[in-house]
Amino acid sequence: MGKTAKILLIVFGAFVVIIGMLVMWFVGVYNTLQEMDEDVAGKWAQVENVYQRRSDLIPNLVNTVKGYADFEQETLTGVIEARSKATAVNIDPSNLSPAAISQFQSAQDGLGSALSRLLVTIERYPDLKANQNFLELQSQLEGTENRIAVERKRFNDAVQTLNAKIRKIPASMIAPMAGVERKGYFEADEGAEKVPEVKF
Repeated sequence: MGKTAKILLIVFGAFVVIIGMLVMWFVGVYNTLQEMDEDVAGKWAQVENVYQRRSDLIPNLVNTVKGYADFEQETLTGVIEARSKATAVNIDPSNLSPAAISQFQSAQDGLGSALSRLLVTIERYPDLKANQNFLELQSQLEGTENRIAVERKRFNDAVQTLNAKIRKIPASMIAPMAGVERKGYFEADEGAEKVPEVKF
């Protein structure tokens, strides 16, 4: 074998090694993006799970409250309608865009607001407040609201990690090929940054 052939063989071998390393690097970044995307989807499923738990508790709560004949029907109707709107908004985990998350959050905020009005109204019904079934449902709802906050934070953490990754080179070049896009966050309600006014 001549000197030129050896040099060509070494150059070709080096080229194959470099190409192999580039392919392995590309596959590693691609797989990491896919894992992060799946993590966000998994966290989203858990967010939906706790919102579903809240939605499932509401009919029992409404039925317990309905037993008190003079209870404000308008308040109960508001909760039922808000629950219906909240459960009608479904988001495909592959489309967790900021607009989709905002739409979902608006529907859930409407339900949360209706529940808050219901719980405030209940203060005028001492017998209902003492009802063991109601107290248990109220406790479960409070626990569910805490779970919602925890799962929303976990989701936002996973979204932040993914969004930061796909903004950096080299992942920013590979993300479009991997079909991985920026995801939306749960955000604070409008006006939440203002300190509430307290009057005595």
